[in-house]
Amino acid sequence: MILTVTLNTALDVTHRVPRLIPHTSHRAAAVAERPGGKGLNVARVLAALGHPVTATGFAGGRTGAAVRELLAADAPGVTDALVPCAGPTRRTLAVVDETSGDTTQFNEPGPAIGSAEWAQFLDRYRELVVGADAVALCGSLPPGVPVGAYAVLVRTARAAGAPVLLDTSGEALRRGIAARPELVKPNAAELAELTGSREPLQATRGARRRGAHAVVASLGPDGLLAATAEGAWQAAPPEALAGNPTGAGDSAVAGLLSGLVEGLGWPDRLVRAVALSAATVCSPAAGEFDPRTYERVRGSVKVTQR
Repeated sequence: MILTVTLNTALDVTHRVPRLIPHTSHRAAAVAERPGGKGLNVARVLAALGHPVTATGFAGGRTGAAVRELLAADAPGVTDALVPCAGPTRRTLAVVDETSGDTTQFNEPGPAIGSAEWAQFLDRYRELVVGADAVALCGSLPPGVPVGAYAVLVRTARAAGAPVLLDTSGEALRRGIAARPELVKPNAAELAELTGSREPLQATRGARRRGAHAVVASLGPDGLLAATAEGAWQAAPPEALAGNPTGAGDSAVAGLLSGLVEGLGWPDRLVRAVALSAATVCSPAAGEFDPRTYERVRGSVKVTQR
């Protein structure tokens, strides 16, 4: 079982419009609602790949109830272990311009988490992490959760013998990486903020020195760059794909984590992650990927040693 943690879950709402024009009214051509937050996106992709997944985090209010209902309906391979909270789960709104393919994102703040709720979550997490094959800690921290929360969760998982992938940003990443997770997956901006370097390979190696066993950086259309104990590789898609990039990084996380659990070598993990990321750009919503694009791109990803 793979355990995913989404402390700041969301109800993801995607509106597709023929053309997004500022200061005007728009009629949506299509509207989709999905259970969201980075870890839930990862869980849904992992389940689609055939891995048993348990998803935990917080869910509260009517929005939280909608997230749980959609998770049960749309992700049958995901076990719901979300912890109730008093505050309402946030919503995110993505507006996709179908003419340009560009996406505009609006993210609400998460619910305020009380100390008793955080303690309840920690008790549940300690139960779930026992026997997990791997753990994904993903996304932002809702208000009230300690900034060092991911460091605590990394250490707890490591004590239980479960490798951890951490995907967050800012101070939460800085503190979490010091707890020595198996893998961190920042994007280029998060990597630069963490290390102070904008040269990708130098920054990726610099992030490893801060505690992670391996670092895989998302470089947008240039693919993924990995710095590991076995070496460094860059994997790039064969072509740029138009579509909605929301959730592409989460699909890359699912590819990396599934490859870890299956014992794949680093080049094969990177190929899977890049192909899933590209296939998500071609899907209608985060947490999904287009199977045909995945199969086509997977055979054409170029991996080079750095």
